Amino acid sequence: MAAGPRVLGIVLAGGEGKRLMPLTADRAKPAVPFGGVYRLVDFVLSNLVNGGITRIAVLTQYKSHSLDRHISTTWRLTGLQGDYVTPVPAQQRLGPRWFMGSADAIYQSLNLIHDEQPDYVVVFGADHVYRMDPRQMLRQHIAGGAGVTVAGIKVPRDQASSFGVINTDQGSERVKEFLEKPEDPPVLAGDPDHVFASMGNYIFSTDVLLDALRRDAEDEDSVHDMGGSILPLLTDRGQAQVYDFDDNEVPGESERDHGYWRDVGTLDAYYDAHMDLISTEPVFNLYNRSWPIFTNQAQLPPAKFIAGGIASESMVSTGSIIAGQVTGSVLAPGVVVEEGAVVQGAVLLPGVRVGRNAVVRQAILDKNVVVPEGGTVGVNAEHDAEYCTVSADGIVALGKGQQVRL
Repeated sequence: MAAGPRVLGIVLAGGEGKRLMPLTADRAKPAVPFGGVYRLVDFVLSNLVNGGITRIAVLTQYKSHSLDRHISTTWRLTGLQGDYVTPVPAQQRLGPRWFMGSADAIYQSLNLIHDEQPDYVVVFGADHVYRMDPRQMLRQHIAGGAGVTVAGIKVPRDQASSFGVINTDQGSERVKEFLEKPEDPPVLAGDPDHVFASMGNYIFSTDVLLDALRRDAEDEDSVHDMGGSILPLLTDRGQAQVYDFDDNEVPGESERDHGYWRDVGTLDAYYDAHMDLISTEPVFNLYNRSWPIFTNQAQLPPAKFIAGGIASESMVSTGSIIAGQVTGSVLAPGVVVEEGAVVQGAVLLPGVRVGRNAVVRQAILDKNVVVPEGGTVGVNAEHDAEYCTVSADGIVALGKGQQVRL
């Protein structure tokens, strides 16, 4: 980026992730493992770094220890050209208070912008699964002369209440209305079944961002949120434009996984996104070497299959030992499935052990959960409901180290 405009990346990674409990009971949402070997934060950081944005501050707050450690040990860029990825905890720079919203998080971290003196600030969320080349969005932002460009994606109208919704004039990129989680959203022109939803990714011209943050900080009635406060403010001023995510082309992508983006904020969404990984032609392809997702993998031996153990339509990570039967599942490093055990449609995080003749179906088991010999998870709904978290779609989840009852 040295020959072009100066760009600072800010990743918002301070959310509690309450809807993803129990996976967030002991860690920040961006630190939740995903896809066997990754953390959720790895996807946004990989997109930024692959796209040449290599000066990045990750703003953290809740239960951030494992997230801070992962960033510090994994995302070590060369410092010869001033490149860095650094976690920035809430520091109470403006008084004895923590972040009151995503906009306030940036406002309390203005020293990062003042120190870097960027021409543009890229503000992306930390907990979505997708590939995106941010350079293409930046080029549109510069060409359009907007104060802010927000990435938009088409979603079904009945899902609009979960997103910020963008309303534009037909054939125009100018945002005329930005509505946070509306009950009666405006639909796309010629497509009454879909709306333009915000992906939570923004590019700001620095002077516009600084002015908007100061005005928002002075507004005692504001919720101090990027989507709920800053975007409506700049939309009312006519300074906001939309970037259609469908126009983004990533090297190595297939027609099938073009435009893939998932908000994995609930157990069902988290589970479904894992199931998107494991088909022969996956909806989201982790094997794209032209746009890799980077992470720091544990130093473990290859996965081993013994005693007739088998895995089909599954992803099995290093250090795993499989003596039972695994189908339609994603296994993180160090998972053990003992002889006679059956694992079907499950997401098993690091260190999970499934004992002899145990059965696990349609479940998410967090780190170090042990299913004892003959135990079951996802088989008896009434039994599971007594001590497990059960999602709206019936996915059974156990938290880190939680004991399985016989």
